[in-house]
Amino acid sequence: MPTSAEILAGLTSIANHAARVSIGWHVVVAIILVALFMGWRPSRAMAGAFLGVPLASVAVFAMAYGNPFNAAVFTIGTITLFALALGGLQTPVQPGPWWARAMGFAMLAFAWFYPHFLTGSPVRYLYAAPMGVIPCPSLAMAIGFALLGGGVGPRAWRLTLAALGLVFGLFGVARLGVMLDLGLLAGAATLASAAWRPRTARVGRQIPPAAA
Repeated sequence: MPTSAEILAGLTSIANHAARVSIGWHVVVAIILVALFMGWRPSRAMAGAFLGVPLASVAVFAMAYGNPFNAAVFTIGTITLFALALGGLQTPVQPGPWWARAMGFAMLAFAWFYPHFLTGSPVRYLYAAPMGVIPCPSLAMAIGFALLGGGVGPRAWRLTLAALGLVFGLFGVARLGVMLDLGLLAGAATLASAAWRPRTARVGRQIPPAAA
C-alpha cells in the first residue's frame, strides 16, 4: 500500500499532467447543464450509464500513473454502474426535490472548482480543476448530476455511487488529510439518504417502489 505522501504526489501529478482532459470535462459539464436548462431530459438508463464515464476516465489515469487499487475500484464501479443503469427504466429523468437539487448544484460547484492538487495560478481552478481524472471531484460531479436528476438510476445504482463517494471521501479526510473531501461525504450521504426515499411524481403521486 503506497504511503499517504506517495498517494498525494500521484494525485498531484495526474491533476497537472491531465489538465487538458479536465478542461474537456468542464466543457462537457457546461454543455449538459445548458441542455438541461433548455429542457433536455435523457432517459434514466442513458443518464445512469453516462455518469459512469468519468469514473472510467479516473480508472484509466489511475492505472497509467501507477495506482492499481484506484484503477481496480473505479473499473469495477464503472462496470457496476453501467450494468445497473442499462437494466433500469427508459423513462426521462425528472428533477429531484428542492433539497436534492440544491445539494446537486453544490456538488457540481465543488467538483468544478475543486481547489486541491492543481498547481499554478488559482485562476486555473476556474477551468482546469481535476474533474474526470482523480477520484473525489469526479465522484462529486457524478453525485451532483444524480441528485439533480432525482437519483437517476435504480436504487442499487444510487447506493453504489453513494458508497464510492463515502469510501473515497472518508479516505481523503482520514488517510490523506484532505479536509475538503468532507464536501464529498456530505453529497454521498445525501444521495444514500435519497435512495431510500420513495420517488414521487411531479403531481405528488407516489411512484410504486418497484419503479424506484
